[in-house]
Amino acid sequence: MAKQAVYKYFAFMMLVISMMVSVFIFMGLFGGNSDPAHANASAMMVYALPILLFIEIILLAYWLIRKRWHWAAIPGVVLVFSLRYIGTIFQPGLHILGNYASQHSILVATYNVERFKHETSGFRAEDILSEMKRQEVDVLCVQEYSDVSGNKRNSDSYREVFSYMAKGRDDKVVFSRYPIKRSGTIEFSNTNNSAMWADIAIDGKTVRFVNVHLQTTGINRTKRNVFKMQQKGLDISEWAIFKKLFDNYTKGMVERAGQARQVAGEVEKSKHPVILCGDFNDVPYSYTYNTMLGDLTDGFRECGKGFMSTMRGRNPARIDYIFHDDRLRGETYYTTDISYSDHYPVFMRIGLDI
Repeated sequence: MAKQAVYKYFAFMMLVISMMVSVFIFMGLFGGNSDPAHANASAMMVYALPILLFIEIILLAYWLIRKRWHWAAIPGVVLVFSLRYIGTIFQPGLHILGNYASQHSILVATYNVERFKHETSGFRAEDILSEMKRQEVDVLCVQEYSDVSGNKRNSDSYREVFSYMAKGRDDKVVFSRYPIKRSGTIEFSNTNNSAMWADIAIDGKTVRFVNVHLQTTGINRTKRNVFKMQQKGLDISEWAIFKKLFDNYTKGMVERAGQARQVAGEVEKSKHPVILCGDFNDVPYSYTYNTMLGDLTDGFRECGKGFMSTMRGRNPARIDYIFHDDRLRGETYYTTDISYSDHYPVFMRIGLDI
């Protein structure tokens, strides 16, 4: 009798957990439509989606093993509704070009080079350039760029490969093998972050490239400040550290939301086909991601393969993107495992049969 009671209690608790996880997942799936300035909690739930979905898969397996088909339907239905989100971080590689063959295509790359780690020898910048040459990149959008390495300018070397260069404010630059007709800067208020655009003439067609670097999360800066204070012998509670991290992250989330709306507005104004790329500092399905995406196509969802992370280290995340409008067509989308920055470069071959 007692054994039966324990079993019923355990089954009831598993059902409660299933219901709660399902509710949180739906909050996360729709949280990306909520402006973080007004709906902070639901907007934050997006960041928990990978963990919540992993738990949901375990719950589905549990109910299937127990042959409780009606309860298995709960996580099953939720996972079906989550397929679009799952497609932003994993693609099985089943996309097929079929008979489509672009008469002309270009290889686009975006890379946050982390100011070449402030190296003075120039070797890191040269190694990155060698990788871009090896990949045969046509247009390179760079964030956290630094032109000075010791007594030489990196742009001198890069322009031996990319004949044309447009510079935005501070650390944004676009290198191109094709002529750059016009360029401009998209300024964000109260920050060093910004975006830029460049109209590039490619075989008689003009394509607008938008290169962005949105507000950082503030996590690394907070960790560095905490480390410095601890080095000075100051005692800082874990709660104080967590609160500071949370406050900085939510502040950055609100700032990125405003910057994303500003960039999306500029994209809508363009008379030319747009390729939008850069370091968004935010994950798929977030408000920033959804706002920037708008009517554009996420290149990874279109022609990527496998799991996609653009951050190196112990906390993988996809925060660097290449989007394009529907007048263009993606053919391949990938990263390469090079260790010159805390980011991986993202590459995409795009057909230009406009």
